[in-house]
Amino acid sequence: MPKSVIAPFAGIAAGIAGAVMMAGFASTAMAAPKIIEITQVPCQFLESETTNHHYTSSKKADCVAINKQSGDQRLESAAVMTLEPGDYIFRVANDNVPYEVGFWLRDKDYDWTDKVLGQKLSVSGGGLFKGKTKDYAVTLEPGEYLYSCPLNTTPNYKLVVK
Repeated sequence: MPKSVIAPFAGIAAGIAGAVMMAGFASTAMAAPKIIEITQVPCQFLESETTNHHYTSSKKADCVAINKQSGDQRLESAAVMTLEPGDYIFRVANDNVPYEVGFWLRDKDYDWTDKVLGQKLSVSGGGLFKGKTKDYAVTLEPGEYLYSCPLNTTPNYKLVVK
């Protein structure tokens, strides 16, 4: 077959292969993040402890005292959240906490006093008033993480990505 006939077919084949590769890339890159729903009640995250302790709290100091007394013991039986690497949205709800709460997800060994913070993951925010829900987007790599709420003082729950 003359080269002038082969060349157009080679170009078409390369174009089709490129289109197939791009389509595969697009479907992977455009995958929706997985949504993890977490509910805060006074002094705890429900999904982590699986039991609502029905604590009463009108301010952060109430939870500081409650978790100082029982937080370590509750963490021993708390569920460790295990996820695969990827993109996530942590959808956090304030269920009946009468003051602002938030969410803080970070590397297990995160130290806010470290001068090289860019090397560690830390996603946080507040503004969750009673009855409100807020999304926190994050890409998780394999490793160990902690999540908590500093505003509605909760224990530091464990999250493992593998």
